[in-house]
Amino acid sequence: MEDTLARVVEPVLRWYDEHARVLPWREPDASAWSVMVSEYMLQQTPVVRVLPVHTAWLERWPTPADLAAVPTGEAVRAWGRLGYPRRALRLHAAAVAITERHGGEVPSDLDALRALPGVGEYTAAAVATFAFGRRHVVLDTNVRRVIGRVVTGVEAPPASLARAERELAADLLPDDEPTAATWSVAVMELGALVCTARAPACGACPVADVCAWRAAGHPSYDGPRRRQAWDGTDRQCRGRLMAVLRDADGPVHLSALEAAWPESVQRERCLEGLVADGLAVRTSASTVALPH
Repeated sequence: MEDTLARVVEPVLRWYDEHARVLPWREPDASAWSVMVSEYMLQQTPVVRVLPVHTAWLERWPTPADLAAVPTGEAVRAWGRLGYPRRALRLHAAAVAITERHGGEVPSDLDALRALPGVGEYTAAAVATFAFGRRHVVLDTNVRRVIGRVVTGVEAPPASLARAERELAADLLPDDEPTAATWSVAVMELGALVCTARAPACGACPVADVCAWRAAGHPSYDGPRRRQAWDGTDRQCRGRLMAVLRDADGPVHLSALEAAWPESVQRERCLEGLVADGLAVRTSASTVALPH
C-alpha cells in the first residue's frame, strides 16, 4: 500500500493541488446542499452546462427548505435544458425529505443519504465525501477510467461495476479521512481534464510513468461500446415537448405541442410518458402544463 501511495496517490494529489478547477461546489464555504445539487446536475451533464444553472438554483433556493416550499413544476422549469428532467423532480423530493426528516440539513450519514429520493450508491458516497470529507469509495466514469488505465491497463471501464473494481478502488483510498476525500475528487478531476475518454493527454499526466495502459502501448478497448442515438428518438421528442411547457407561463394548448413535434403517435406516447413521470399534468382535454 505504501508503494501505491507513493507511485499513484501522492502524484495525483500534488497534481490536483496545482490544477484543480475553481468550481462553486468545491469552495471552502460551499454548503452540503450546494454539493448535493451539483451531484444531481452533473449526472450525464458536463460541468460547463451545469455551472450557470447551479448558480441560479442556489441563488433562488439556497437551502433544501427553500426548494421544498415551491411546486415541483418550478423545479422542472428552473432545470432548463440540462436534460433528464426527472432529476429535478427527484431533487425536489429530496429537499422535501431533508426538510421533513433532517431539520433542513443535508445528512452526512451514508445510510441516511441513500434513503433520500434520487440518491443511489454513487451520489450518497459523493455527497458524504465532498460535502463532509468522509472516506468512501466514489466511482464515477472518470474515476473508473483512470484507475482502470493506470492499475489494470484497460482503456475503458466495463459497462457494469464489478466487485473487483470496487475493491481495487477501496485499496487506493488513503487511510486518513481528509486525504481520502481529496484523493476522490483529485482522481475524478484527472479523468475529466487529462485522462479523458477520447484524447488522453498522457504528456500532462502525473502518473504516466506508472500507467499500465500506457506501458502496454495503449491497447484499444475490446468490450461493447454504447452509442446513444438522438435524432427522431423519444428522448428528443420529450425534450421538445418539455421546452414548450417550460417556456409557457401557464397551460399549453395541444396545438403548440403539435407544432413542436408533428408526428402524432410518437408525440402522444411521449406526452403520456411525461404525465406518468410527473413532469407534466393535463389541465383540460386540450391543455397541458408543468406540475404544480
